[in-house]
Amino acid sequence: MPHAPQQPPDGDSELAALVDYLYRTRGLDIGGYKRTGLLRRLTKRLRAIGATSLTAYIDYLESHPAEFARLLDTLLINVTAFFRDDLPWEYLRTEIVPRLVAQKSPADPIRVWCAGCATGEEAYTLAIVLAEAIGDDTFRDRVKIYATDLDEPALAHARIGAYDEKDVADMPPELVDKYFERRGKQVVFRKDLRRVLIFGRNDLVQDAPISRVDLLACRNTLMYFDTATQAKILARFHFALNDGGLLLLGRAETIQLHGNLFLAVDLRRRVFAKAHGAVRPRGPIPAIAPQRARTPGVETDAVLGGTFDAGPIAQLVIDKDGLVAAVNARARGLFRLGAPDLGRPLRDLEVSYRPYELRSLIDESTTAREPVTREAVPWRATGGEQRWFDILVAPIFELGGTVAAASVSFVDVTETRLARQQLDDMQAELETAYQELQSANEELETTNEELHSTVEELETTNEELQSTNEELETMNEELQSTNEELQTINDELRLRSDELNQANLFLESILRSLRAGVAVLDRDLRVMVWNDRAEDLWGVRREEADGAPFPSLDIGLPVRRILPSIRACLAGELPSYEAPIRATNRRGRAIVCQTRVLPLLSRTSEAPRGVIVLMEEPPGDDAAAADGGPSAEGASEGDAPA
Repeated sequence: MPHAPQQPPDGDSELAALVDYLYRTRGLDIGGYKRTGLLRRLTKRLRAIGATSLTAYIDYLESHPAEFARLLDTLLINVTAFFRDDLPWEYLRTEIVPRLVAQKSPADPIRVWCAGCATGEEAYTLAIVLAEAIGDDTFRDRVKIYATDLDEPALAHARIGAYDEKDVADMPPELVDKYFERRGKQVVFRKDLRRVLIFGRNDLVQDAPISRVDLLACRNTLMYFDTATQAKILARFHFALNDGGLLLLGRAETIQLHGNLFLAVDLRRRVFAKAHGAVRPRGPIPAIAPQRARTPGVETDAVLGGTFDAGPIAQLVIDKDGLVAAVNARARGLFRLGAPDLGRPLRDLEVSYRPYELRSLIDESTTAREPVTREAVPWRATGGEQRWFDILVAPIFELGGTVAAASVSFVDVTETRLARQQLDDMQAELETAYQELQSANEELETTNEELHSTVEELETTNEELQSTNEELETMNEELQSTNEELQTINDELRLRSDELNQANLFLESILRSLRAGVAVLDRDLRVMVWNDRAEDLWGVRREEADGAPFPSLDIGLPVRRILPSIRACLAGELPSYEAPIRATNRRGRAIVCQTRVLPLLSRTSEAPRGVIVLMEEPPGDDAAAADGGPSAEGASEGDAPA
């Protein structure tokens, strides 16, 4: 076997020849794939079969048709999962879907296109998100999801909608239980919701797009195409979407070069809107609040003075015994402290543990004989807004250096924290805007080329639509022919049904006309027919007798005495049997029942299908004459085979 090349083939003429061969023979257009990725995957196949060049690989394809399926599997990377890259799905359920529903009247359909659906996980994820957002009934009545891909085996898997347990392991269990049915070791998507999804083959590069779409999901597919092919596909997506329609891309994809076609709704989640009727993010960008300078702590000699009480920072002084020595006006208002709280133990006050455990901080500060700080401590007053404080605990020394008390300061840094957060958000937005401006310059350079491409695409679309109309007319004629055939079949079935009904009525008339009770038994001695006379004679209704073993029926006839004769008739050993038998009718009166057993013969088999038991109460019966004269063509009841 020849040794495969270690590096990807780089002959442009050979690659062009392979692209042309696949397009001519298979209708597969891979010319738009990124060159490096395409060569890498082709090299994988060359190494697998031991080919040394793309020319040799073309020869191999011609002599080994099965290789095309393996090549297609290599080129089409069907990597997908339920709720893959979970960033956009909750946003889609809570924000995007309600807006789409609000834009439409209650009777309007909601059309969704999942392009590049692979084995269907993403299409079913879209179905779950939509059903969760609008409810099962509305979903069934209004939503239609078109899921397309180029890979037929993947589409066949998607149509079944069956997945292994490991495929749904990362989904919330409640969603798995709600939208899937368990069959053995697999889970299958619910049938009533599965009817909403339509799976079909579609080549994004060659085939016409699905039209009048409200939501188009094409995640992690565009990145495998080069820039020119991406532009062509995005133009088709723009044509497919309704005004205000939304495009959902993968995490690694963006369309900054096509701002004239789509506007960003949420760039981080890769949600875009068609340029006409784009959806904008809600709410203005909040203004940045001014930042306050931190107020330094007051000096010890001002603890009891007016400067301490009027300070802008909430401050407490705790003596060495843990008692509250002083509280300034800001702390009294913030923590709802009053004059009665002076001299109380700190541990008895709420401020000792909310917003932070102060006693441990005081111990740490006095032990280390230096200030201790805790930054950005959150605190929310009852019924108030969220605020953040820097807590500073500093020891207060006597003249001899002994720690006499501790000062606790609460520096409000809420506005600083909010301003920093807003500044970070604005910087991120500025970076995004700068990137979009750079992309806009590049897009302007390619506008003329895109316009020319658009004209060509419109011409191609017109031709495709004409072809589609011709196909629809052909299908209509075929459907009309099929309807005529079905009508003919229905007429034949109706005639046969009428004939069968007449036969059943005729048989019912015969059974009712007989004076004898009739029981027809199958080969297992189960009752197949039980006429009205038998019902009147023994008091057992037809509904009770049908399908029941004849020997087990609770009737006044001693059935077990004629069982040997019945079995002999079934075995073909006895042509018939007849004898009067003592019995008790349904009124409890002793009678002589003239009983006759006949085989139930068939045209197609010599063996009897069953037996017919005739039971008649002769007029003027004499119980004393019963059992006196059985006949079976010369054989008595005692002679019947067991």
